[in-house]
Amino acid sequence: MDWQKTLLITAMCAVVFTLVIRYNDFQENLAETSSQTRSEQTASNDNDSGIPDATDTASELPSAPGDSADDAEVPSQSNTARQPIRVETDTLIVNIDPRGGDLVYSALRQHYAELNQPDNPYVLLNNTPAQTYVAQSGLVGRNATDTRDGERPVFQSSQQQYQLAEGDDQLQVDLTYQQGDVTITKRYTFERGEYLVKLDYLIDNQSAEPWQANLYGQIKRDNSSAGAGPGGLFALNPYLGAAITTDDEKYKKLDFEDLSEQTFKTQKEGGWVAMVQHYFVSAWVPDAGQTHNYHLRQLGNRNMYLLGFTSPSTEVAPGSQGQISAEFYTGPKDTQKLEQISPYLDLTVDYGWLWWIAKPLFTVLDWLHGFLNNWGLAIIALTIIIKAAFFKLSATSYRSMAKMRKLSPKMAELKERYGDDRQKMSQELMKLYKKEKVNPLGGCLPILIQMPVFLALYWVLMESVELRHAPFFLWIQDLSVKDPYYVLPLLMGLTMFIQFKLNPTPPDPTQAKIMQLMPIVFTFLFLFFPAGLVLYWVTNNTLSITQQYIITRQIEREG
Repeated sequence: MDWQKTLLITAMCAVVFTLVIRYNDFQENLAETSSQTRSEQTASNDNDSGIPDATDTASELPSAPGDSADDAEVPSQSNTARQPIRVETDTLIVNIDPRGGDLVYSALRQHYAELNQPDNPYVLLNNTPAQTYVAQSGLVGRNATDTRDGERPVFQSSQQQYQLAEGDDQLQVDLTYQQGDVTITKRYTFERGEYLVKLDYLIDNQSAEPWQANLYGQIKRDNSSAGAGPGGLFALNPYLGAAITTDDEKYKKLDFEDLSEQTFKTQKEGGWVAMVQHYFVSAWVPDAGQTHNYHLRQLGNRNMYLLGFTSPSTEVAPGSQGQISAEFYTGPKDTQKLEQISPYLDLTVDYGWLWWIAKPLFTVLDWLHGFLNNWGLAIIALTIIIKAAFFKLSATSYRSMAKMRKLSPKMAELKERYGDDRQKMSQELMKLYKKEKVNPLGGCLPILIQMPVFLALYWVLMESVELRHAPFFLWIQDLSVKDPYYVLPLLMGLTMFIQFKLNPTPPDPTQAKIMQLMPIVFTFLFLFFPAGLVLYWVTNNTLSITQQYIITRQIEREG
């Protein structure tokens, strides 16, 4: 088999594979949208008040260890309108529901929903008729404030609005609840520049009996496609669903379909549980020094899911004070911040099976950005570095292709002489290759070797929140989405066409025609790829053309 046929098969397989993957994802998105619509219709019928069912906690609360209560759904309690407590820092806008003290809304002030819209921060946690995505926490067990029959404490606060003052690095929001002679303070601590929120339950037991309860924290989310990524037939969507770290797996993913089919439970010292989406993540991180019970499951038969933890029991003696703590992260998938919060939480920046290539690529890309202060220039510089790393290998391959090009007249003669006898034709071609010391497969190596790098860089651009809304020059103001005017894909197609012109013409007319169509096919595919990825490919093709042209001319001059 000659190199053109190998290249052709490789290219066609890549196209077919991409089309199949995109069609399957497209069908799944349609099914999910249909399921979501049915879920919203059901919620609308069941809840005449129009208030979202986020406080239907009867079957949502986890049981304390040793509690025999089952997960049967109990009718929700009636709700009265409550004004949320609003908290603003330099990074977050958060709403806290006084009933339960849950986080029911979070907006990221330094990340915009749309490009160049600073007054429209990206909303992560939300509690509306269209979406339920909240962070719940409370106390279960012997002296529970949160019970499985739907009871939640209604906390009191000294203010309705809190704001991190200029010059302050920390903001504390205290919510208080009186349980007989026990004063319970639910304290949220926010820090400047951070998306990590610290949760402390402060117990002041002035009763005559020991106080005992278990802290729980969980994320409640429906299966809406919000945060799923750009979508579309030719876009490889990032992961959307739950994730957890276990003793057996550093990063275990459980999507909505998995949770619909099974309930996942495990125990782990420390750990975390998270809801992962495109560019952003929410995660509960309990005390690293304790062993916690983790649960991930579907809530009843609805399109609603719970993932969280229950901590060991804490006892506070009469006349004493105690504290139970956990942390909650709601923000961007920033690798450096996440790895500081908890081991393996940075794996939620999911580069897929090519992570071992993607991580070093991003490290170098980030380093280059520190010097160049432009992600587009950093991508170009990274491409030059990658090209330099493969320079010798590429040179060997291009020499082989140049020699093949020189052999084109002789190959045409063999085609004319043995065209009807394929076996004889192949034998004579192999003799010719051996005589001229030409490797017919040598020309495939540059493309085959750079494909893993190409795919890894795709996931770097798709997963790295640093590149979201990152501008290049002129019309390209966001490298993480497609070129709005398709200039880069057209340039990519042009450079690919020039590359094929530098290659020897396949002796088979059918192969030759198909090879001529490949730049058109790939141009069409690249219309929908992130501009940063196409920029890499255009730069790589331009460098390859330059190197191949010089080598081809050298071989031709050698006669």
